[in-house]
Amino acid sequence: MTKAEIQLVRSLADKRGRTEHGLFVAEGEKLIGELRASHLRVRKIFALEGVFEGREVETVAPRDMERLSLLKTPGNSLALVEIPRRELRPERLGERLTLALDDVQNPGNLGTIVRLADWFGIEEIVCSPATADCFNPKVVQATMGAILRVKIHYAELAPLLAGAAARRVPIYGTFLEGEDIYRSELSEAGIIVMGNEGRGLTEATARTVTHKLFIPPYPADRRSSESLNVAIATGIVCAEFRRRMHP
Repeated sequence: MTKAEIQLVRSLADKRGRTEHGLFVAEGEKLIGELRASHLRVRKIFALEGVFEGREVETVAPRDMERLSLLKTPGNSLALVEIPRRELRPERLGERLTLALDDVQNPGNLGTIVRLADWFGIEEIVCSPATADCFNPKVVQATMGAILRVKIHYAELAPLLAGAAARRVPIYGTFLEGEDIYRSELSEAGIIVMGNEGRGLTEATARTVTHKLFIPPYPADRRSSESLNVAIATGIVCAEFRRRMHP
């Protein structure tokens, strides 16, 4: 393993480096195994002896893995994977249940939301430009492989959602003044918009929402936390949408 290879891996911790090289980092035997079986191209694998075999595999010592790893606790393997190019088709947006993320900035939250989307059969997520990069190493690890199955796009949300609303696609968002989600009519298709951890939805995005929802505390008159974590709220909303499809 060369010094240049170590520098390359280190550069991929930063979005600028990932953009420049067109690569992202994935770590761990299970995730890399899924990547090798997927449509994504694995450029290089650094692994401890006996973990992987193949032309793209370079066996390294545990000490070298510690130098390479971007995790607090290094695993037994690390892969360099080509970032896929995924086409966003605005005219098809909302034909199926879709998630839109408005400036969700915590990598752990984004990774969890990608896993939730995968679990609930949501195949596409559209993110605002200020949302965390889905190929950030922390996001990749948090998705636990879901990033292979969920297509993630980045675009200005307000005009995209306004266009969908003009085509009568229902746009759902969570608001304190919204209607109780458990008493609301929910459709099988549409777009669910989730906002920033601290600010919620931006003003421009909020204006595109056609159906305001509220997740009530229990019991309704009990003093409770001011708000829910965005990933937890996303899980509750997605679960309720899917429950209505399969009562």
